[in-house]
Order: sequence, then structure tokens, then C-alpha cells
Amino acid sequence: MGKVYLTGAGPGDIELMTIKAYKLVQKADALVYDRLVNAEILNLCKDGCEFVNVGKEDGHHLVPQEEINEILYQLSLEYETVVRLKGGDPFVFGRGGEEGLYLFERGVKFEIIPGISSSIAAPAYAGIPVTHRNVATSFKVITGHESHDKSKSQINWECMKDEDTLVFLMGFHKLKSICLKLQKVGKDATTPIAVISKGTTNEQEVVVGTLENIVELSAHLSSPVMFIIGEVVNFRAKLNWFETTKDFQ
Repeated sequence: MGKVYLTGAGPGDIELMTIKAYKLVQKADALVYDRLVNAEILNLCKDGCEFVNVGKEDGHHLVPQEEINEILYQLSLEYETVVRLKGGDPFVFGRGGEEGLYLFERGVKFEIIPGISSSIAAPAYAGIPVTHRNVATSFKVITGHESHDKSKSQINWECMKDEDTLVFLMGFHKLKSICLKLQKVGKDATTPIAVISKGTTNEQEVVVGTLENIVELSAHLSSPVMFIIGEVVNFRAKLNWFETTKDFQ
């Protein structure tokens, strides 16, 4: 029986992969990867590596999670090194915990390889610090796409009124609903929000607005998308380093 590495590929920019993830991809006998993984990473694999695409899109799963779990198990019976490559970090809304538990229950050895999460990387590439002294002493990361298995939301919307910075991952199609819910619990309609599409890549696009107008302003963007809400968004005007460099196209 082989070993499965639940590995974070980082937020998009291939140079944001960790050295450990880079080395594992090169030695992988089988690579199970998501849609958000930079396609250039696949070129790092050795000849003969088996590729399994289990990509997920917003509202559509190419392969159900239960089947992905079983795929990892079956590959571990066939190969010595199985890399499960996920965009961002495997434990930040990546279902790495579910896959790890499935493997544990079947006696499969596994290892968690953390990756840089888009929750901090995309705002950084957009020139937005998630925290800033005297402005934001904390930030909260929330899923914008909850499980369909839940009869009601598990998100505590009431607590968000006083949060300094809110970072929503996924769920671009729910942007309008999220903005309305935040205003309903007390967030001012003029609260700054930035919507970041394809963060950390050369296709990155950022739209800035407020809770009351961002839906219209960002309607043309395409996924993957995340959004960040709070006064820290105002720093983008001065800290937008990535989109102003010569390398950005």
C-alpha cells in the first residue's frame, strides 16, 4: 500500500507553490488534481505519472466527493506515491479533512502538505492587507458556497457586523445574497468590498465598490472569484503592486 499526500498547490501563481509540494509533484506516481490547479504544474510530473482530473466548478462537481475519496484509496493500492493536489490549502475549504478521514479508516498512510491559501494571497496580490494596524486587527474567512446537505445556513451572520475584515471564498453567484445579508445584520451599505477574479495569475482582475453597488460593477467577472469586505480595501489605491508591474499582462 502506498502513501497519499494531500497537497496544497497554492493560489494560482506557480511560484507560490511550496518547495515540498514541488518536489512531491515531481516524484508522484499518480496525481489527482482540481480545476483550480495551475496547469503548468502538471508539466512537472515524471513520465508515466497517471493523471486523474476531479475538477470542481461552482455549482457542478465533475466527480462527487465520495468518489474522489474512493479514487484516492484505490490508487494507494496501486502506486507508492499518490499526490492529491488542491488549489490553495487542503484544509481551507478544500475537503482535505474528509479525504484524510476516509484514508485513515482504511489504514492508508497519508500526509498533509499545507499550501498558501487564496484567502490571504489573492488580497495581497490585489494590494489589500487583510489586517492593518488601527484599521483591522482580525479577519474572518467564510465559505460562500455551503453544503447542499444542510437544511439551514451554518454561517453566523449576526457576528459579522463587527468583524474587521471578511473574506469570502467561492460562491460568486451568491454575491448579491451575501451583500444583502450583511446589510440586514447591520453592515453599512457603503462598506468597501473588492471582488478578485483569478487572483495571483496574469488574468487577475479586481473590481472595487460597496455593498450596495458591487453586484452590478463585478457582473462581468468570471470564476474563480473571492471577495474581501472592510476598510482595508481602501489601501488598494496605494498598495496595488502586482497589476502595476512590468510582468503583469
